Amino acid sequence: MDNQAYLNDLIARSRAAQKIVETYTQEQVDAICYAMAKVIYDNAEPLAKMAVEESRMGVYENKVAKNKGKSRIIWNHLKGKKSVGIIRRLEDEGIVEVAKPMGVIGAATPCTNPIVTPMCNAMFAVKGRNTIIISPHPRSKKCTKAIKELYDAEFEKLGVPKDIFLYIEEPTIELSTMLMKSVDVVLATGGPGVVKSAYSSGKPSYGVGAGNVQGILDKDIDIKTSVSKIIASRIFDNGIICSGDQTIIAPKEDYKAIIDEFVAQGAYYTEDAAEVEAIRNTVFPGGVMNKDLVGQPVAQLAAAAGIAIPEGTKLIIVKASGYGKDDYFSKEKMCPLMSAYAYDTWEEAVEIAYANLNVEGKGHSVSIQSNNKAHIEYAGEVLPVSRVLINQSCATQNGGAFSNSLSPTTTLGCGSWGNNSISENLSYYHLYNITRVAYEKEGWSQPSDEEIWAL
Repeated sequence: MDNQAYLNDLIARSRAAQKIVETYTQEQVDAICYAMAKVIYDNAEPLAKMAVEESRMGVYENKVAKNKGKSRIIWNHLKGKKSVGIIRRLEDEGIVEVAKPMGVIGAATPCTNPIVTPMCNAMFAVKGRNTIIISPHPRSKKCTKAIKELYDAEFEKLGVPKDIFLYIEEPTIELSTMLMKSVDVVLATGGPGVVKSAYSSGKPSYGVGAGNVQGILDKDIDIKTSVSKIIASRIFDNGIICSGDQTIIAPKEDYKAIIDEFVAQGAYYTEDAAEVEAIRNTVFPGGVMNKDLVGQPVAQLAAAAGIAIPEGTKLIIVKASGYGKDDYFSKEKMCPLMSAYAYDTWEEAVEIAYANLNVEGKGHSVSIQSNNKAHIEYAGEVLPVSRVLINQSCATQNGGAFSNSLSPTTTLGCGSWGNNSISENLSYYHLYNITRVAYEKEGWSQPSDEEIWAL
């Protein structure tokens, strides 16, 4: 079977299943979403093992935590939310909102999150009474197959079509591109090439921008607590999470104390010119992130750079020679590596973050450790990002957490800064259309010209 025939078959099967799903009640839809989340939760360990083995990156224990954490929080967020029929009545405005499915969703998913991203996208799709076809990264096709087998067993128990969830078994760039042009809506989670392809498909698309989370520390913090949160963020899954802190932008007067605490908690810090240069050249050969180091342990990074680090080191921190375009360390580092900067004033700290984001990661996120509301909101007003996370561990909480009100997701929109259509966390409500029934407002009256033009 050629590619077009293969894809036509997938699309036909998905559309037939969607016609059935769109007749389901809210209770039926939610039962499917529950099953999708619960079976991933129940199989978190074997799925994590498979993800590490197939993708050849990340940390098994962290992937177990991710499988359990995302399935738990996303289901908790979805349950009880209306997505079928009349979802809202605005009585004072005379508006009734009715949710309608979009159809067949096509989703390109990355090898960095080969389990939770397909799960998350599928749950959001079905919540809106859509069906989904996954185009996995070639290094995550086995994981996608395993998800499909688990889901098929659950769908059989529920008596719903197994074609609700389909995937491209032997993914290629050509098939992924063809899929995007054939579905009703595209979700693209992955590198800039995938996202560009989605936005070039001619179909409504939700993509993500590059990560490069700037970490700023204020002068009023508990250093030990803040450092522990930043380390946890940076080393989670060997640094492949787009929301992991990339930098330490610290006040000059506390710089040594902060770095000393990082070292005390397991970091290797260097200002040695030769070591810094060796690490820079190893991680960014030709100015581009070394793909062979993505998601790899810190020991492998050190060995590749030819530097000796103590046993048990959690991450490497280098003192950058400059910020913005002056140093490659301003860019996203998808391994257990951070760059450090010292500032005199809060405005300078924000300036450093801004310059680094202009190099890479504009639109994504900033992680701030601070108790100064004026400082926090100044950064929020100035920096071109969609999320400013405060006093949390960014890698695990920026995509939604029980501790904050960000929508739980695996797809983080970066707005027009990141060439994305949304500047928030993708959620289920992005995957249904809304019909608005507009009644005439009771007791309405048109204001006079004097009232309209009065200042």
